[in-house]
Amino acid sequence: MIRNIKKEDAKSIREICDVSLGYIVSTKLVEKQIAKLSNDKNHHLIYVYEDEDSHKVVGFIHAEIYESLYSDCGLNILGLAVLPEFQGRCIGKKLINHLEMDSQQKLIMFIRLNSGESRTGAHKFYEKIGYVCDKTQKRFIKIFE
Repeated sequence: MIRNIKKEDAKSIREICDVSLGYIVSTKLVEKQIAKLSNDKNHHLIYVYEDEDSHKVVGFIHAEIYESLYSDCGLNILGLAVLPEFQGRCIGKKLINHLEMDSQQKLIMFIRLNSGESRTGAHKFYEKIGYVCDKTQKRFIKIFE
């Protein structure tokens, strides 16, 4: 079942981030971000996939409205992940389809995402569901402490 994210999902989201994405993050930070971002429905779309048997959140998708001076309004997928033991059950595809349907109702013109160079399995998944790699780039970051 796909539904909007809730603050109570923080522990499951933290586990998915750790196991499926390799992002080590605290449950407290995830709770804080869920509270903040889920209230900003004009800019953030966040859905979870809850397993119907166990009622455990086993996947999520998070996208942000992308607007610039040089393009139509789009969405940037910031995160899509499913626990490994639930992969291969079309959960990722269902989450993306849900996001796509919601996007079309909001007159969003495109969805884009970035995927790490080493995530070749994810690249095959995205290509299989109709996404194309239209450029390669390097990411630059400056962290403030």
